[in-house]
Amino acid sequence: MEPFRVHILGCGSALPTPRHYASAQVVEIRGKLFLVDCGEGTQMQLRRSRIRFTKISAVFITHLHGDHCFGLIGMLSTFGLLGRTARLAIYAPPEMEDILRRQMKLFCHDFDYEVDFHAVDTTSQQVIYEDRSLTIESIPLEHRMPCCGYLFREKAQQPHILRDMIDFYQIPVSQINNIKCGADWVTHEGEKVANERLVVAAEAPRSYAYCSDTRYIPTLHERLKGVTTLYHESTYGEDNILLAKKYYHSTARQAAQVARDAGVSHLLLGHYSSRYEDEQVLLREAQEVFPNAHLTDEQAVFDV
Repeated sequence: MEPFRVHILGCGSALPTPRHYASAQVVEIRGKLFLVDCGEGTQMQLRRSRIRFTKISAVFITHLHGDHCFGLIGMLSTFGLLGRTARLAIYAPPEMEDILRRQMKLFCHDFDYEVDFHAVDTTSQQVIYEDRSLTIESIPLEHRMPCCGYLFREKAQQPHILRDMIDFYQIPVSQINNIKCGADWVTHEGEKVANERLVVAAEAPRSYAYCSDTRYIPTLHERLKGVTTLYHESTYGEDNILLAKKYYHSTARQAAQVARDAGVSHLLLGHYSSRYEDEQVLLREAQEVFPNAHLTDEQAVFDV
């Protein structure tokens, strides 16, 4: 099975602490690397993770709060200093384009790579990126400013043809794709070999949803049905539910409710408020509702 991993670079919230960096993750899927959010310190965390800067092909920004984007211009500058030549795609709310262009004009005007900016409509769920192996969708969220999450989906693969059946029936290479697409095989003697005898099903497609920042949305689970792994902000515990409502954030229990109602396999918690010295209290609250919940931490890597 091809790698599908989430590398946690930062899982803290707005106020920096000695324990947590601001929001940033790398989603690794089938050899491609996508950066999701880019808070301060992202470059250092990339170094510590031994993730090659040059392999990042696109950046996805959820919203224009500093703990999710203040690290971007510094990283773009570093790309230039490292001699990057490959184009870089940036997906973000439309308000970011003017800010980014001004910063690049001042700090990144003589580099050898181009930045393609893609404005994301944060109010609708739609496919914003697609290639042969995956799609990436925007997920409308509710925060104090326009904000969206991102949903990474593998595309279904063709079934695998059985090698011993190829040899036994002397199936030519030219027919393998036809059989993968559902064709039966007819031998030289006229015997029909049913397709289901020749192939085994491919692994089920995996998916990863990143939802930060947002208040609890009772209907969000409808957009996330069947997702394999969900990252949902869990800024507060139930002891601070009034702050969650005031600042349009979620509690760990509310994140677990979304995971349970969506029928996901795994829940990752993050975006912790700096008031918590020990996030175990958040984990316990989440696991009371959704047992397969996990705390994220810097340098942690999760298989989807």
